[in-house]
Amino acid sequence: MRFECVASNLRQSFRVVAAHRSAGELREMEGVSIASAGVTFQMFNAAFLSAPVSTEGNLDLRIAQAKVYFATRGQRWAYWICEDWLEGRTRRRARHVLRRHNLVHAVQLPGMLAECVLPPPRPLPALDIRRVAAGPVKDAFCSIGSLCFSVPLNWFREVFDHDSVWQDFAAYVGYFNGEPVSTAATVLGGGVVGVYNVATLPGHQRRGYGEAVMRHALDQARTEHGLSRTILQSTPAGFELYQRMGYRTVTSIAVFCS
Repeated sequence: MRFECVASNLRQSFRVVAAHRSAGELREMEGVSIASAGVTFQMFNAAFLSAPVSTEGNLDLRIAQAKVYFATRGQRWAYWICEDWLEGRTRRRARHVLRRHNLVHAVQLPGMLAECVLPPPRPLPALDIRRVAAGPVKDAFCSIGSLCFSVPLNWFREVFDHDSVWQDFAAYVGYFNGEPVSTAATVLGGGVVGVYNVATLPGHQRRGYGEAVMRHALDQARTEHGLSRTILQSTPAGFELYQRMGYRTVTSIAVFCS
């Protein structure tokens, strides 16, 4: 099933963040994966389906498992659901079941896969692209992410507060004329390279900066790990670009928040 590599890599991206935080915790339950960073930003206190769900009752149980886990810790949280895990009528009833648990639908993201990214149809802008580690490049990565994803800066910094995370969360910042303008990151998991945090500052968009940083990140992953198959979850703004790059929608990710 092609969607499974998308679901697996998405889980791994959250596991990487949680594993590098002292307050983070990983937990595997029957059909449910927990990757909680233990942060204020609830999207990173995450639960995931990890196996098929055939009945409404089974879905109800898996929601309850995650709900109890986060309730005992007093954390707000999010359920990231790859909808291809849901079978038949259960998929049609999923939002109703989640509402019963006071989980509100926040966003719907197409999960996309490219066996091999196509070359750019035109030359991309020349950027100074730096890999994120401690210091100013990390600060720039967080500042751009905070602004572009409309998340308070202190929340964003809290997610990435431990410098060891950059060993497994390979992030990059593109600089134009000395100014940080765009970011992208990659995570290995599920036999693919996952692309995350593609963002470009307002005022610098539609100039190819985001694509340039993303392609650099993918080139680095291919050189270091020999993987060309990649996945991502697209925002509406990036969907057409990703299609031009060779990505195709193979699943849908629904996110529900407490």
